Amino acid sequence: MNRLLRSDATWLYEGQATRDARASVKTMSVSLQKRWRPKTGWGVPLAWLTLCVVWSSTWLAIKIGLRDLPPISFVAIRFLIAIIVLLAVSVGRTHLLPRGRNDFIVLAVTGVLMFAINYTLLFWAELHVSSGLAAVLQASIPIFGMMFAHWMLPDEPLRLPKFAGAIIALGGVTVICARLLGFNGPLAFWGGVVVVVGAASAAFANVLVKARSMELAPAMLAAWQMIFGTAPLLLLGFAVDGNPARFHWTASALFCLLYLAVIGSALTFLLLYWLLPRQTVAQLQSISLITPPGAVMLGWLLGGETFPLSSLLGAALVLVGVWMIFRKARVPDPLIHEG
Repeated sequence: MNRLLRSDATWLYEGQATRDARASVKTMSVSLQKRWRPKTGWGVPLAWLTLCVVWSSTWLAIKIGLRDLPPISFVAIRFLIAIIVLLAVSVGRTHLLPRGRNDFIVLAVTGVLMFAINYTLLFWAELHVSSGLAAVLQASIPIFGMMFAHWMLPDEPLRLPKFAGAIIALGGVTVICARLLGFNGPLAFWGGVVVVVGAASAAFANVLVKARSMELAPAMLAAWQMIFGTAPLLLLGFAVDGNPARFHWTASALFCLLYLAVIGSALTFLLLYWLLPRQTVAQLQSISLITPPGAVMLGWLLGGETFPLSSLLGAALVLVGVWMIFRKARVPDPLIHEG
């Protein structure tokens, strides 16, 4: 109230020339905002649909590529190519280096969590579980992110409906993993478990980056994370898998590698960051509700994968839980208070 009174008083005691100048500046500012405001045309739904389709298809591409390529080197070479593409489109357009030493530390930690741990576990898991179930289990990323945000981001407290959604989704994960243990053996069970562990590490990395609020272009933020995450994988892959020149480089392996690197990594990051100022967070997060069913469908149509009723039930629980987390409540939800 005092601020409004001071503002009114300032306006009252200003001269006419000053008011006219301020009005001119305001008009120019509004004009510039309209001029530079991101346009929302056919490109926005096309980019959103492209992300849904591409991220639904990457799971099957991983599954096919693993027929010929070892998982660690597969991950490392994928992101090495993606790094080159991201740097090529960023040079001369944005600032390439982080601002300080602390930013480098955060990028290194989150890069290892996101790209080294998460994707290595994911690629190994797809040796033993279907691409569709891996996609469903990886959809637990926002569930863990919500929990980490409750502790690390004061502006994003955990609310009761979202907590209930997390419990339902984790129940679906339990159903899927129990089925894998009972019918596909211990390797399939641990494959499901490590996908969830990777999802938790990726979620923590996302929240840590948000808490840090670095002044770095999103494309270069992703590139630096890939650099720190890929470097140890290249060394580990060479030690475990041997010389990449001796891999079984089939046409399908090359196609899957290039598709995952250029389309499934570099392009998707660029589209995602292009959409950020043009869509709400809820609209972007809705992509995570579409990619698991898309991955299941592609795995069934093109990969010959089958899904028993128990796995479909678990997948449905995961998607219902994720929907409860992302839905927009009309009235404020009650908070989960710490004891």
